[in-house]
Amino acid sequence: MTRLSWARRVVALSSLGDEKRRQLYELVLAAPAAMSRDEAAEATDLPRSTVSFHLDRLVADGLLAVEFHKPAGKSGPGSGRPSKVYRAVAREVGVSVPDRNYDIAGELMAAAIDEAAANNQPVRDVLLATAYARGKELAADSQGLEDFLIALGYLPRADGSGGLTLPNCPFHRLSEGHPAVVCAMNGAFLRGAAAGSGEPEERVAANNSPGQCCARIAP
Repeated sequence: MTRLSWARRVVALSSLGDEKRRQLYELVLAAPAAMSRDEAAEATDLPRSTVSFHLDRLVADGLLAVEFHKPAGKSGPGSGRPSKVYRAVAREVGVSVPDRNYDIAGELMAAAIDEAAANNQPVRDVLLATAYARGKELAADSQGLEDFLIALGYLPRADGSGGLTLPNCPFHRLSEGHPAVVCAMNGAFLRGAAAGSGEPEERVAANNSPGQCCARIAP
């Protein structure tokens, strides 16, 4: 399952505000296999044209994907055209304002606990190494460090000296309760992101400004 960007998640939730569209999404989500428009229409007792419209809208909003399958047991010439079918591509859609990424924090912590337990290592050390590696991996697919920061919800802003402030912390609620652990994890995550995007790790510096991320990007 793919993770949608913050903007796409907002659009997706808005899309699911339509009752018929939400009903169809839940139907496809629960189906054991990709579902055709005819199957969806029969299951919901809605007109096929209505079903087609809403399913294609769910595709456009990033919640469903389209596949084309031949009828079961048929292949080769004369077997008919492949049928258009739909499958879910995002099982969880949540939006926080401003953007938060507690799922990433949870993945990092769970992976670190697993590895630390398996290898009898200090959890904190493994967490920092795991966060660094994950930040580096994610940033490698971005168009640069600032692009990465935008995608992850840090809301980077130029500070006037060639650096960036980060007004939003994607792990805000966790950092309030466990600053020593979460801020250290965040710092390692951002240093990995800097390395993955070709920037010096030293650009990731501490930030003590209230209401902002615990890190900033130095000039």
